[in-house]
Amino acid sequence: MQNAWREGNRFTLLPEATRFLPAMFEAVHAAQHYVLIELYLMESGELADQVSDALIGAAQRGVCVCLLLDGYGSLGLSGSDRQRLKQGGVQLRFFNPIGFHSLALNLSRDHRKIVVVDGERAFTGGFGAVDEFLNAWYEIALCIEGPVVGDWELLFRRLWHSRLTRAEKGDSCAPVLPKLRELKGFANGVPGRAMSARGYRYQAIRHSLHHRVSQVEQRLWLCTPYFVPTFALRRRLVKAARRGIDVRLLLPGAKHDHPGVRFAGQRFYQSLLKAGVRIYEFQPTFIHAKFVLVDEWVSIGSCNFDHWSLHWNLEANQEVVDQQLATDVRELFERNFAASQEVDADAWAARPRGQRAKEWVYGVLDAIVTRLK
Repeated sequence: MQNAWREGNRFTLLPEATRFLPAMFEAVHAAQHYVLIELYLMESGELADQVSDALIGAAQRGVCVCLLLDGYGSLGLSGSDRQRLKQGGVQLRFFNPIGFHSLALNLSRDHRKIVVVDGERAFTGGFGAVDEFLNAWYEIALCIEGPVVGDWELLFRRLWHSRLTRAEKGDSCAPVLPKLRELKGFANGVPGRAMSARGYRYQAIRHSLHHRVSQVEQRLWLCTPYFVPTFALRRRLVKAARRGIDVRLLLPGAKHDHPGVRFAGQRFYQSLLKAGVRIYEFQPTFIHAKFVLVDEWVSIGSCNFDHWSLHWNLEANQEVVDQQLATDVRELFERNFAASQEVDADAWAARPRGQRAKEWVYGVLDAIVTRLK
């Protein structure tokens, strides 16, 4: 879904869980009307307990609290934790629970991350309610204020009422959403656009990125945890680098939750390096963030820009054109480049056979998955 650009917004970059988690909890604690949360991952543990406590606390104050979880990504949330949420007054629903239907339907997942509080403030990024986000995974988020918050809220509301979204068996409580509130823009605000993608037919996020890459004038920096890009994106990255654009990729290093995906993506390194693309592998932890900087255009959200995300998942990103946010994101990239190991083109060309074999094997598996489309 491609929403219109909205003027008069404010955006605050929140790098690392030590900043975005307290900001989101503070917003929930201050909620007066409603809290809407949509997540892919929620698993029983310390962070899930903190989230549940905050939501139950808001519900018991009379705030309408709606929690929408992916049917697969929430399998790690125990029955007792689900029951505690419902008994605490939280309306709980699940997108596309795993069932005995088509493989394609089971593969379609809600990968979006949306938090909306009172229709006045929203958050997005790559976060989830699993303990890895407390200290093991590097993640960022964006705080959103202004008219574009309404578009994020509409994304949530449409899916909440979707035929693929349902309560658990035995839960007869009818889901109720509060009335949509409208916001005025800030006088000194900046333009922003909420972008959503749903499978191969609705790839507005991908098309928007391709458009920006084709028009880039100075800088194209991209961070993604699962670098298995489409041919169309690889071609655009190569063309941009060859015409002198500063093209850099910030990718995970050896600390990765799916090492096979890393090997599948590494098979593209040589052609990219040869074209002049600079590749950095983040060393401190697994970097799970997804954000892009193209000159003064920024895109932050849930989309990994890989085959899987673009074909099967519901995704959502916030796009912004703003010099200050672009500067903040550039500085964030630079800090992360400094904590990374840059891949040397000559050393990569001489990499051992074992590494090449892993790239080939996982590349074949990736090609098989791609053909499932």
